[in-house]
Amino acid sequence: MRCELCGKEADRLQRVIIEGTEMMVCSSCAAYGKPAPTPKAKKPVSISPSKKEYYTRDIFEKMNKELVPDWGTKIMKAREQKGLSRQQLGAMIGEKTNTVAKIENQELRPSDEKAKKIEKVLGIVLFQDVKPAIIKKKKVRGLTIGDLLKKDE
Repeated sequence: MRCELCGKEADRLQRVIIEGTEMMVCSSCAAYGKPAPTPKAKKPVSISPSKKEYYTRDIFEKMNKELVPDWGTKIMKAREQKGLSRQQLGAMIGEKTNTVAKIENQELRPSDEKAKKIEKVLGIVLFQDVKPAIIKKKKVRGLTIGDLLKKDE
């Protein structure tokens, strides 16, 4: 092995701290630094099978609101009614003028926190309740030759 300081071949290298850097050096270069503390062995981490965690709750449970479909025009009209410029609205909600323009043009969807700030500043409602999907079960029957013929037409 070679000394990291002088490059000499050495049978045995010592771990030394020189100028704040830990190095493996020969016995003659070891005089330039302080002996480094021996590294402590890390305890192996055991994962016992009894500590497995399973997520059973639905992640969509709390997602009961969504932005209204025309949120961009709604924001722009409310801003204009209040007599605010995009720059002024941006300063009030902590966003750049370009970002406000992109939000109004619906090129950029605001985060939920920003949307709530916009609601508060402009006095509008941007969120609507999510309507649960109603799935009607159809009576299932097998395909007939007539069904196949209708598909091809």
